[in-house]
Amino acid sequence: MIAKDVFVHESAYVDEPVEIGAGTKIWHFVHVLANTKIGKNCVLGQNVMAGPDVIIGDGCKIQNNVSLYRGIVLESNVFCGPSCVFTNVLTPRAHIERKTEFCPTLVKQGATIGANATVICGHTLGAFCMIAAGAVVTRNVPDYALMAGIPARRIGWVGRSGEVLGSDLVCPRTGERYAETGEDMLILCEAE
Repeated sequence: MIAKDVFVHESAYVDEPVEIGAGTKIWHFVHVLANTKIGKNCVLGQNVMAGPDVIIGDGCKIQNNVSLYRGIVLESNVFCGPSCVFTNVLTPRAHIERKTEFCPTLVKQGATIGANATVICGHTLGAFCMIAAGAVVTRNVPDYALMAGIPARRIGWVGRSGEVLGSDLVCPRTGERYAETGEDMLILCEAE
């Protein structure tokens, strides 16, 4: 099922069956494999591979050279920077078939993954978190966490708009207020 106003570049391959929502754009040399669901108003950049059995929510932007393997779920409005990497098994070997060992990876609503970052499979990236370019995520990431380094560590908090929060935990762009509710836990309280 592909909505009528989906754009698929002539160099892209879209296997069947797939679901692609209205307003989605699939660019040069993309391959969408069977049983993949892509929401509305998404953009899959040049040389993206998605599937099989991948779920991409509404409004996601997947930049060039990203591969999304079986078991990856991107909730709505996730941004995947150019050449970011999702692994699919924890101990890969070329001479051992491990396709039955793919670990699921969940990327929650509004998360951003920077260019060339690596996400080790089997982890959850929290809502509206931001993974710095080149970081290597080796554990679950809290909502709103700003993560950087190898391995990635929380170096601060970001608001829903992506702005870094100061010690007052007020978003400088929107005025939204946040509160820490425990170690490595942040919640949205109210807008100013």
